[in-house]
Amino acid sequence: MARNVERRAALADAGLRVLAATGARGLTHRAVDAEAGVPVGTASNYFRSRDALLGALGERIMERFAPDEKVLAALAAREPSLELVTDYVRYVVERTTRQPELTRALFELRLEAVRRPDLARILGDTLRRGYRDDVAFHVAAGLPGGAFEVALLHYAMDGLLLDLLTTSVDAGFDADEVVSAFVSRLVTGGRPARPADPREATAA
Repeated sequence: MARNVERRAALADAGLRVLAATGARGLTHRAVDAEAGVPVGTASNYFRSRDALLGALGERIMERFAPDEKVLAALAAREPSLELVTDYVRYVVERTTRQPELTRALFELRLEAVRRPDLARILGDTLRRGYRDDVAFHVAAGLPGGAFEVALLHYAMDGLLLDLLTTSVDAGFDADEVVSAFVSRLVTGGRPARPADPREATAA
């Protein structure tokens, strides 16, 4: 069984490489077999349909994005504060931008799910589980705000990551300053000073 789990993960990783290189249209069971260097038919034995394959890639992305338990424990041991929420969100950004191809693959899967109801169900379950885990950590750590604020942060972070890892609006603001502003405004309702516009500084 352990070898089966390892093989499934290796096939999913091969699928993610194919997805990153060719997009969803190029992702087939045969392409995954070729990328993984396994006999033809291996991927289809693990993932019976294309939706199952795509859904497994979404699950694998979340597995590879899983936070370091030691880092979470260190964060959870701190006193609840705005700074703690900010550091937690910074850690999310660090994890999701460290392997940019995974985040881009997740965007691609979410778009593909719009056209594939079965994939939408599988991927939706994975995304909702991640959101519930974030809410549970937020509440257990005694952080300000609750499920609604965590949802707002998800929406804001999705937009930030889309801009950082795809074609950008190129506003020029520092991502860390943007994260701090997100947390302050969405969690506490604060109104921190707007980060200096680098274009204004250049003009001056």
